[in-house]
Amino acid sequence: MPTRLFSAPDSTADSYRPELPYGEVCAIHQPNLFPRLSTLAKLFTADYWIVLDDVQFARRDYQHRTRLASLDDSRQTQWLSVATHLPHGRSTSIRGARLADPARCRRRVGQLLADHYRRSVHWRTFKRRLEPLLARFESTDRLADITELSTRLLLEELGWPGRVLHSSDLFARGGRSQRLADLAWLTGATTYLCGTGGMRYLEPAAFQIHSIRVLPFHTPVSGVWASARQVSAVHALMLAGPSAVRVELETLKAYVLAGGPARSSGAASGPDPF
Repeated sequence: MPTRLFSAPDSTADSYRPELPYGEVCAIHQPNLFPRLSTLAKLFTADYWIVLDDVQFARRDYQHRTRLASLDDSRQTQWLSVATHLPHGRSTSIRGARLADPARCRRRVGQLLADHYRRSVHWRTFKRRLEPLLARFESTDRLADITELSTRLLLEELGWPGRVLHSSDLFARGGRSQRLADLAWLTGATTYLCGTGGMRYLEPAAFQIHSIRVLPFHTPVSGVWASARQVSAVHALMLAGPSAVRVELETLKAYVLAGGPARSSGAASGPDPF
C-alpha cells in the first residue's frame, strides 16, 4: 500500500472516514436529474459515487433539468425541468435548493416521461421503477433528494453494485482540484475518474500527493453513445433496454480501467443511433 503524503489541516479530516476497501475507483459528481448517458456511465464505472451536494447550484447545468429525446428521432429533444427556488440566491448550495411546487413538479416529471416513452416495450417496467421517485415528491421539497434518487434508480436498473456517499458528510479543503483530491483520499480511492470538463481545469499534482491516479473518462461517439452527452440516459434505456445498455457500459468500463480507448461493443447499435 503506497504511503499517503497528505497531512490533514486539523483532526476534523478524520472525523468521518467511510469503511471502504482501499484502492477502489471513485467518481465525484453533482446530483443530476435523470443524468445523461455519459454521466451515468462514469458513475457505473466507479466503485462508489461521491454526491457533490454542497457546492453552488448552477441553473445552466443539469442539476434541475435534463433533455428527453423522441423515440423516433433522437435529434428531437425537449427539456424536462423542475421549478427550483434558491433560498439564498445565487450562493445557494445544491443541497439547499428547494422545489418551488413539488406537486406540480411531480406531475410534470411523470407526464413528460410518459409522453416520450410510453410506446417503448421497456416502459412498463421502467414505470414501476419510477413509482418511489414520484412518491418522494410528496415527502420532500429538497431538489437534491429528487435528483439523487433519479440517478440511483437508473443505476439500479442497470444492476450497479456500488455505494453512494455525500460530500456534505466529508471534510475537504477549498479549491476545485484540492477539494476533489481530498474527497477521494478520505474514501481510500486510488483512482479518480475525471470527465472531459474536469480535465480542462484539474491540477494533477493535488492528486499525485495522495498517490491517486487521475483517469480520464471519455465515451464513444457512435451507436448507443451518439447522443450520450446531450440527452438523458432514459432515452437509451427505452430504446435498447437495460440489458443491452449494461453490456455497453460494462464494455466501456473494462476499456477505461485498462487505460484503453473508449469504444462501443456494438450490442445496442441499430439503424437509428441514439
